[in-house]
Amino acid sequence: MGRTDDIADGYVDAWAALDPVGATSVGISGHDDKLTDLSPDGFAALAELDRRTLQDLSAVEPADERERVAKEAMSERLGLALARYDAGELTSEINVISSALHATRGVFDLMPLSGNDAAANIAARMAAFPAAVAEFTETVRDAAARGHVSARHQMLEMAKQCDSWSDPARDNFWPGLVERVRAEGDVPASLGRDLDAAAAAATEATAGFAAFLRDELAPQGRAKQAVGRDRYRLASQYFLGARVDLDETYAWGFEELARLETEMRATADRIVPGGTVDEAVAALDADPARNIPGKEAFREWMQQLAQKAVDELAGTHFDIPEQVRRIECMIAPTSDGGVYYTGPSEDFSRPGRMWWAVPEGIDAFSTWREVTTVYHEGVPGHHLQVAQTVVRKELLNRWQRLLCWVSGHGEGWALYAERLMDELGYLDDPGDKLGMLDAQTFRASRVIVDIGMHLELEIPRDNPFGFHPGERWTPELGWEFLRAHTRMEDELLRFELNRYLGWPGQAPSYKVGERIWLQARADAEARKGADFDLKAFHRAALDLGALGLDPLRAALARI
Repeated sequence: MGRTDDIADGYVDAWAALDPVGATSVGISGHDDKLTDLSPDGFAALAELDRRTLQDLSAVEPADERERVAKEAMSERLGLALARYDAGELTSEINVISSALHATRGVFDLMPLSGNDAAANIAARMAAFPAAVAEFTETVRDAAARGHVSARHQMLEMAKQCDSWSDPARDNFWPGLVERVRAEGDVPASLGRDLDAAAAAATEATAGFAAFLRDELAPQGRAKQAVGRDRYRLASQYFLGARVDLDETYAWGFEELARLETEMRATADRIVPGGTVDEAVAALDADPARNIPGKEAFREWMQQLAQKAVDELAGTHFDIPEQVRRIECMIAPTSDGGVYYTGPSEDFSRPGRMWWAVPEGIDAFSTWREVTTVYHEGVPGHHLQVAQTVVRKELLNRWQRLLCWVSGHGEGWALYAERLMDELGYLDDPGDKLGMLDAQTFRASRVIVDIGMHLELEIPRDNPFGFHPGERWTPELGWEFLRAHTRMEDELLRFELNRYLGWPGQAPSYKVGERIWLQARADAEARKGADFDLKAFHRAALDLGALGLDPLRAALARI
């Protein structure tokens, strides 16, 4: 082991002790009965760990290429995390998808339910939840006093989520969690009483946080959701692990969307000859063979398709370790609208999982839209990328295997994986191909809308869609543009727009990340010529682990 590996291993141990919620999320055992300190001191302790570790890393001279990549990856990630903390972004973060409270609520989804030890851990964590809410309240209140606040709209939307989590007629999350624990087997009476009491207290604390957001914090929130160029630049660099020209990327978004919509029209013609895209969509939606009623039936369909992809790609197009050949598809116990992947535990006792938090009111699913989603979240997307990294102990240190995540790298790879499955013939069905292109146009639209709204840019006067030329972007125009260029239910699309407005820079990381992955592959093909081997390229790239896209390009150029 090199010196960087020693620093990385020490960091993981110290971090897990400071962030028990994070430890459970990445599959580190031994912290499952505790919650992370969400007070200002808790955030400061994690930032101080990053600061000390960066100082230690700066003194290291890598012994080889493997250690060089590890040092570059860790320095880049911790440096940007510290910059965001120093800028007040972490302690003030309130939005519909990413906050300390979302992480705290979400960790319960990953915990085992069966057995007295599991039930006791859940009871202990639930009992600690009201204190965590109080700590987080103190943190965002303190951040607001220092001038760091999220947008008022995001606070009110998060309050609605807390309403749903605590409403007996809706998600009813905490009592529902206790019901799921009891469904796994007999729970001793005393432990059952602890679970019930903890669920009641957690429900009250959740509802209380909604009231705090509405009554105290929202009046202090920013009226405008746009964050401006300086804040956006830092957010973009964090999510991409790369510096990009925001104005060039914005212009490219229009070009890419126009290209994709041209390809959609050609694909639609294969479904309804001479018809429009909307006519092709209507025909697909009317096809009983492409529709599944009920969440459980849809989950089973996802499971079968995900496993089929694993079985067929292993050994042919990818080297898939045995531990990675298991994936679970799940319906989340909340209705927030997100689709996401969670990685396996360190020992693979918990497999990698694909989750869908289905919005309220949706109980029918079009498979043609979601084939590409399964490839994105499963194999060769996130599951292959993340889970195989956990296996590579001979190549990657513990921080790289468990803690490193860069949205542009990960989401860019998953979007690249969707396109790759088309190359490999898995989207020859024109309906499935249209679903992939629809997802791609959605991601391209997000590049335009996210950058445009947060920088309040002018809509190009010569834009290929004739959309409000010369006007400045607003959330209202963002909604109009998304509805014109995507085919998603309004419930899901409204969540997405709120997500962009509250999480600047993250949504473009998919398409911009894919762009950089495609360029890295093209560069490798140009360097190696006839010796280029696609399977070998994928293996070498994935074996680097997650890292920022600028360090990725540098590392791939040295291979």
